[in-house]
Amino acid sequence: MPKLNCEISQSLLDALAARGKQTGETIDHIVISALAEVLQVEHATLFQISTAGALVQGVTQGAITVGELTRHGDFGLGTFADFDGEMVVVDGTTYQVTREGVKVAPDEAPVPFAVVTHFMPEKRVDFETIASFDDLTRRLDDLRNTSNEFFAVRIEGSFDRVKTRTLCRSEGASSLVAAALAEFEFRDVNGVLVGFWTPEYAKSVNVAGWHLHFLTVDRRGGGHLLDCQANGLRAQVQHLSDFHMAIPETAAFLKADLTRDTSRELAMAEKSH
Repeated sequence: MPKLNCEISQSLLDALAARGKQTGETIDHIVISALAEVLQVEHATLFQISTAGALVQGVTQGAITVGELTRHGDFGLGTFADFDGEMVVVDGTTYQVTREGVKVAPDEAPVPFAVVTHFMPEKRVDFETIASFDDLTRRLDDLRNTSNEFFAVRIEGSFDRVKTRTLCRSEGASSLVAAALAEFEFRDVNGVLVGFWTPEYAKSVNVAGWHLHFLTVDRRGGGHLLDCQANGLRAQVQHLSDFHMAIPETAAFLKADLTRDTSRELAMAEKSH
């Protein structure tokens, strides 16, 4: 990351030291947070609309539009109303991956669930060979310095094989597990993976562990990542210490019973049916 050097008064330095001693924050974190607040820049902030638990239970009415969502980030993933495809947000553009292919989602498209951030990588690592999805997530775990913060990751390069799935429009589907799916397999393709790592303690609101969506470099194929093999990938990682979640005000969300543990159903849906 770029470094900033400047002179400050002794009183400010003393105040920084006192704040750090009181809260346990590093001086770097205090200064970065203060600058972001003054400059009105969302730094290391994860923005989420709705919860994964609500999505599992079939709460798929749009709670925000794509245009509103991308005000909170230029990088992320999610889905669309009525399970109408997988969302991949990369370089400020929101793509909708459906059974028919990939298109740029219109600003007015309704979104029931999504996670986005302003991606500013802090670490870059090259992977020579990736044997499987599990191998990839083990390598990514080595890049985390804690299990108690969120992380964003962007992975680009050449893939020998990629297996994905996409949700298919299912109006009135009773749950995520009941939604229709289409699976794809790509061979010898260049592309990008976009995703997040969520701590175990947050599994009631998001997918615990690594959750990745794929997009080919020509933007013609992609989906939720199920498996992959690759040679020559570059991973970029950012820690996210600020979590904002918008609660939908739709009737379906307000009436849903979100007290039960849906992690088992969510895990089943993440690995395809």
